[in-house]
Amino acid sequence: MAENSLWRHRDFRSLWAAMTVSLIGTQVTVLAFPLIALIVLHASVEEVSLLSAAEFLPSLLLGLPVGAWVERLPRRGTLLACDLVRALAVLSIPIAHSAGVLGLPQLFVVAFVIGLGTLFFDVAQMSYLPALIGREHLADGNGKIEGSRAFAQFSGPGLGGLMAQVSTATAAIGVNVGTYIISALFLSRIRVQGAPAKRVERLSLRRDIAEGVHFVFQHPLLRPLALCAGAADLAFAIVLALQVPLGVQTLRLGSAAVGLVLAVGSLGGLVGAMAGAKVEQRLGTGPALLVGVALFTVGAVIIPISGDGAVFAIGLFVVYIGVVMFNVVQTTLCQTVTAAHLLGRMNATLRFISWGAVPIGATLGAVLVAPLGLRAVMWVAAAVCAVSILPLAFSGLPSLTKAPLPELPPAVRLEGPAS
Repeated sequence: MAENSLWRHRDFRSLWAAMTVSLIGTQVTVLAFPLIALIVLHASVEEVSLLSAAEFLPSLLLGLPVGAWVERLPRRGTLLACDLVRALAVLSIPIAHSAGVLGLPQLFVVAFVIGLGTLFFDVAQMSYLPALIGREHLADGNGKIEGSRAFAQFSGPGLGGLMAQVSTATAAIGVNVGTYIISALFLSRIRVQGAPAKRVERLSLRRDIAEGVHFVFQHPLLRPLALCAGAADLAFAIVLALQVPLGVQTLRLGSAAVGLVLAVGSLGGLVGAMAGAKVEQRLGTGPALLVGVALFTVGAVIIPISGDGAVFAIGLFVVYIGVVMFNVVQTTLCQTVTAAHLLGRMNATLRFISWGAVPIGATLGAVLVAPLGLRAVMWVAAAVCAVSILPLAFSGLPSLTKAPLPELPPAVRLEGPAS
């Protein structure tokens, strides 16, 4: 193992382990939630799609102020609080089911709380990482974290589908309670607290938010990335919201088979995580982003032509290669070009645009299912994904080989380090 490997970095190992176990539990929930709605509560396809939208609704409603709030809070403490709140929210589902009072309204509320906790967690984590490992290790760190995300997307649905098959979907979701608690234990081992940067002049919350939004949209690299990510996540939201109904109702797959399809498809995320940094090194930052979106589009085209679970899995496999490759390169680029005092607001602004598009996409999918059908709505997702490449293609990104370092505006003076 190389001397400077991040696996020798105790704090990074703890953060990586916390995220890995938490993400596995979350991916069990990704499958268990719609299965509970469809099988236990007999929800419609439209209601399942809206349930997916509820989890990402916090990004649309609170995505911008979260960045300013995170910059005012200790990063490690924020991560710990998010894990514990999400654990309690998930725990309420098996308790309510055993008491015979579980209903769709509770699922919507729990999905919203989980989404809110995840929003705070991800913005804090992405703002925490540069202070934890240094900017020179960001590509490696983001690749490892995205690899964990991809592994969770592979193992979580398969585990959730198997547990739902042999027991119940509500029992499967209980796994996530334990994973959030284990994640919190790993986070408690991190020594760097991640205190926010102390600025001489603290702006009002509204001005802080405006400064973050202005930074993203005036930046020649971040602006096209934001527009691309917003359109791509709109398409991805349709796929995520309707992938389980497509498998269950159109392809007539059982719970275990749907979980297996999602798991095989998510293996593409592992490929994308391992290939992201290498493709960037070989082709350059901008071309690697274009390759990621192009692969996502190809996979999105395969999904609606699926006639069985195998082709469906191949489509998802290609989708996840592109999505994760894009995420690794995009996240590293954004963290590299942004000064420490703006990281929280930059991440929150991008989350607002990309994750804020998710409830819109999921709702759009729910509205279009009745008049168009599941396959046709998946074609709509493929078309939107193809359009998402245009902001990148008509910017300076295709010729960008390496991310530039941030320029700190002279008007902003820091009193201390970010950690």
